[in-house]
Amino acid sequence: MDWLTDPQAWIALVTLTALEIVLGIDNIIFISILAGKLPHEQQQRARTLGLALAMISRIVLLFSLT
Repeated sequence: MDWLTDPQAWIALVTLTALEIVLGIDNIIFISILAGKLPHEQQQRARTLGLALAMISRIVLLFSLT
């Protein structure tokens, strides 16, 4: 529980949180651009699938670090 009072741990948490937010926005923009090039019937499915795969890959990477 010493990490709760360690400023370095909080700085790392804030840094990682900011990176996740920026990368999440980047994923949304990239997936939207790619999905926009598909036929209209397939766009929603591509967005849903792309975001789901991005979320799953982040969770898998997160668990691989611990």
